Amino acid sequence: MPLDNTNFPLVWMSYDEEPDHDHDEDFEALEASFRRGTPFVILTDNAPTEHHEHSPEEKKRTVLWMKKHKAELRSLVLAMIVIEPNLAKRMAFKPFGVAFAKFWGYPMKLASSREEGLEIAGKLLSERAVSATG
Repeated sequence: MPLDNTNFPLVWMSYDEEPDHDHDEDFEALEASFRRGTPFVILTDNAPTEHHEHSPEEKKRTVLWMKKHKAELRSLVLAMIVIEPNLAKRMAFKPFGVAFAKFWGYPMKLASSREEGLEIAGKLLSERAVSATG
């Protein structure tokens, strides 16, 4: 899940990865985003498919990392915005969103286009900015 945080507070995640992809780089990119101390959103326009599987070692490493960074995940990541133009696929993600939020500590939002995804991200970021100053 390569991450691109060059447009922070918009952090783009890709599920297109090479077989020998180093997930430690992904965790480091997230940790770098945490160190900024500013809320952000994660966006993806290539959501995982049902064929996206992780090895038991990857799952264990992810859970251990999540436990270590639970506070940052809950306080700094405002949402994961999944951009999926296909209505049927978006609908299929809805039930998964509940389990996703419980597992990761932040909600999954669905958008039909990149423009809608950016609109949702902007709204979440501005709402957080207003609540932080108000």
